Amino acid sequence: MENRDDDVENISIDHEGSSNPQLVHRRKTKNEQEEEEQEDGIPPSVEQVFENTKVPSWKDQLTVRAFVVSLLLSVLFSFIVMKLNLTTGIIPSLNVSAGLLGFIMLKTWTKLLEKAGMLKQPFTRQENTVIQTCIVASSGIAFSGGFGSYLLGMSGAAAKQAGEFTDAKNIKDPQIGWMIGFLFVVSFIGLFSVVPLRKIMIIDFKLIYPSGTATAHLINSFHTPSGAKLARKQVKTLSRFFSFSFLWGFFQWFFTGGDDCGFAAFPSLGLEAYARKFYFDFSAVYVGVGMICPYIINISVLAGGVLSWGVLWPIIESKKGVWYSAKLKPTSLHGVQGYRVFISIAMILGDGLYNFVKVLSRTIISFVQQSKGKNKAAISIEEENSTGTSRIISFDDERRKKMFIKDQIPSWFAVGGYVGLAVISTIVLPFIFHPLKWYYILVIYVFAPVLAFCNSYGCGLTDWSLASTYGKLAIFAIGSWAGASHGGILAGLAACGVMMNIVSTASDLSQDFKTGYLTLASPRAMFVSQVIGTAMGCVISPCVFLLFYKAFPDLGQPESAYPAPFGVVYRSMAMLGVEGFSALPAHCLEICYGFFALSIVISGIKDCLGKKWSQYIPIPMAMAIPFYLGSYFAIDMCIGSLILFVWEKSNKRRADAFAPAVASGLICGDGIWSLPAAVLALAKLSPPICMKFLSSAVNAKVDTFLNPS
Repeated sequence: MENRDDDVENISIDHEGSSNPQLVHRRKTKNEQEEEEQEDGIPPSVEQVFENTKVPSWKDQLTVRAFVVSLLLSVLFSFIVMKLNLTTGIIPSLNVSAGLLGFIMLKTWTKLLEKAGMLKQPFTRQENTVIQTCIVASSGIAFSGGFGSYLLGMSGAAAKQAGEFTDAKNIKDPQIGWMIGFLFVVSFIGLFSVVPLRKIMIIDFKLIYPSGTATAHLINSFHTPSGAKLARKQVKTLSRFFSFSFLWGFFQWFFTGGDDCGFAAFPSLGLEAYARKFYFDFSAVYVGVGMICPYIINISVLAGGVLSWGVLWPIIESKKGVWYSAKLKPTSLHGVQGYRVFISIAMILGDGLYNFVKVLSRTIISFVQQSKGKNKAAISIEEENSTGTSRIISFDDERRKKMFIKDQIPSWFAVGGYVGLAVISTIVLPFIFHPLKWYYILVIYVFAPVLAFCNSYGCGLTDWSLASTYGKLAIFAIGSWAGASHGGILAGLAACGVMMNIVSTASDLSQDFKTGYLTLASPRAMFVSQVIGTAMGCVISPCVFLLFYKAFPDLGQPESAYPAPFGVVYRSMAMLGVEGFSALPAHCLEICYGFFALSIVISGIKDCLGKKWSQYIPIPMAMAIPFYLGSYFAIDMCIGSLILFVWEKSNKRRADAFAPAVASGLICGDGIWSLPAAVLALAKLSPPICMKFLSSAVNAKVDTFLNPS
């Protein structure tokens, strides 16, 4: 039976806000609208669905309950990002997961209040966007804070592994006080650098920002009436896999959590010396990451593991005593470890340089084209064609533009904030890092806004943030300027941190502006949420890192559960910057040149082949990760890809709807298990059982040892 409430006479309002008698019409029922849309082939309009829903003011979008939920989830996501930082260094986009979990928690909260008759303000998509922004900003500090890269590279443990520059000028061990102070000084300035350009990038240039757009579509779907049933099913799915993942983490600790315990399967090509690098530990978090990451990322990691540990390292190991001394420690950069680290660096730099040039050139070309055709692109509704699809897109765009421009953030505020924070940072940072002189910092802040814009623009085009690439440029530039005798290692790593924080937070805020644009969340609310989330991250991330650092004394060591591969890599880059190529073992430079060129060639071929065939070409930067770390996590990630692939083949629509929930549950459940695992480690409680899988040959040796008779 039709809903007669919809059969009313009303006057439509044109886009100038004035009533037009010629547009008087009877509003059709929902069934009639759906029938017409099906007949005309017109897709449904998102903003027409929400047309009669009041958009809260920017202050009303910033609720206490939203930030309470954000704080709780920020702790969870900080553990997830930190664990990934300290194990593989691969951090997938967690925007969708943050939006999903934020919806679940606050929807549960408001449902309980509604049943109790105490609900005063309904839960809106704008509030959901604020939560997602705050969580991503907070957990993003766990990455840009360098806890698995440049900051860890400053430590004495990383210096000991590198074997050189172990003097006090080039070492700064992690401590809670200076880490929080450093993050507060450098983490906010990137937010101000991109604020004046938000309208240009979001409205004028119409940049895509794929992660931000996907998150916005998810949030919009949750808050439409038709999305409520699907959302409830997604919540149940996520809860089940969260529980499974958490219990699986406990099971792994209970049975296989000892220092010498663990699943060790699939030895590589019979090479016993490298067998331990070719196993999978049934890690739920890596399976979840594999479901989120594109297929080619996971295949690239596996291919890199096979190439390095299956082919290259055995060959180099056979040259022991010829190319390098047989008496060197396994962790010495003058031995086989040097080949692992510096060949990884060569591939990372090759792919990073290629993508830097590609994205920068695309940015410049696109910027010039957009500037020349700006007036042509600004087509009004009346000038567009008269198809139904065009009318819908115009309606959505016009409503979104109106809300996005409504709450302006003054340019003087952004410029003044950048200059003020730059001055404070220039004064304070030399007290934290003595080798980092004030004029080094000043030079960074002069060039940083341009690089922040390039990174934000490139991220809008490709969804690829090159924050770590800009950080590496700062390592070489400032490290070589300072020199080895004046603490160049520490100065370069600290400069990397300053640059990474600026360009990373700038691209993150741009992503969130895009999400806010598509959900009608106010830019002011987005900015305030980003600031509060960043402040949370400046405290939460160092505390989480210190928990790992204290709980696992061997953190950062190649053989530990948390090898933090990029700590030594970043310190080695700083060593190259101040020392040159003399630090490399024999023939390492020639091999590095080869892999540097190979990385560029592979990336070039990938771009030349086009989308159809490029999906089968591996990504060099992803291949480089297992060169140093091993590929034990690659199999888990490939299992995640396999699950998703089979699921999509059997029921793509269902896979698209529920795969993010399954992946989020697996990642979050295993991620939150890191907290009790760290507490158990601090309490020095060992797991009661050690269970291992051995090859038949090793098992025979164990039986012979236990039963000599």
